[in-house]
Amino acid sequence: MPGLIALILALATLFFVLFVMNALGAAARKRQERVSERVQALTLAGPNVSAQDIVRRTVYSEVPWFHRLLADLRWTSKFERVIRQAKMTGTPGLYLLASAVLCAVAFVVVMLATGAPVAALVAAAILGPLPIVRVYRRRAARMANLQRQLPDALDLIARALKAGNTFAGGMRMVADEFHDPIGPEFAITLDEINFGMDVEKALHNLMDRVDSLDLKFFVVSVNIQRETGGNLSEIIGNTAALIRERFKIHGRIRILSAEGRISALVLLALPFAAAGMLYLIKPDYMSLLVTEPLGRLMIKSALVSMTMGYFVIRRMVNFKV
Repeated sequence: MPGLIALILALATLFFVLFVMNALGAAARKRQERVSERVQALTLAGPNVSAQDIVRRTVYSEVPWFHRLLADLRWTSKFERVIRQAKMTGTPGLYLLASAVLCAVAFVVVMLATGAPVAALVAAAILGPLPIVRVYRRRAARMANLQRQLPDALDLIARALKAGNTFAGGMRMVADEFHDPIGPEFAITLDEINFGMDVEKALHNLMDRVDSLDLKFFVVSVNIQRETGGNLSEIIGNTAALIRERFKIHGRIRILSAEGRISALVLLALPFAAAGMLYLIKPDYMSLLVTEPLGRLMIKSALVSMTMGYFVIRRMVNFKV
């Protein structure tokens, strides 16, 4: 009977995942339709359009009351920015709903399978945040890819300036020659400049869309040059060289800290490997850790100590350049 219930819950989870994927596509199509309708309405309105009508409206959830609830939370706006930086579809409310449902399903399945509330809570705590963690990991991967593209893009702008092109012409070359993420991001900035936005404001919007310290060096250097003057091509070229040197230093640090990171992985895997080998050799000896109250307390203490040790070692080997 518990196996049948677990199978039903697994099928329900599968259908929920399919529903979420369909909802993401439907939400994207719905937003596109709203944009088309709004553009058409503004076109018909003519000169009577006010500035308030063209302000970008942020939707935290397709459900009105849930949108109002999330709008009052400071974390929601930050997470919505992370979703845009990861270039993923969906609203913050959708990811929160998926996380809550996955957390509940994991708790019920593990509770029915094992009957242990602690194990069910651990499973819910691990599986529940997965949708949100995926967004952050996607953002981190996209920003890392942009970091790798940035020195070559800046060199292209510097060479374009030396050849007699304008700054906007150099950005157009980057937008045309480079793939996502840096190509589309520079294309958006260039479109904002062409539509009449101030260059400083457009570069500030680029810095807001992209979470990159190296890009901030570029934006700050360009803004300073616009105020004080100087050789812009040389400034951008020096910025590209600076970014490359930071990459070299970061690579050396990763090589020097590789021993500590491998040691952390070995120390974390060793207790589980030793427990598994001992269980295969003598199951009765290891079963005391599960059947006896003192054994369960020892397991909990060991897990807490390993978690603390992991974060301590990670802090020791994680350097910011």
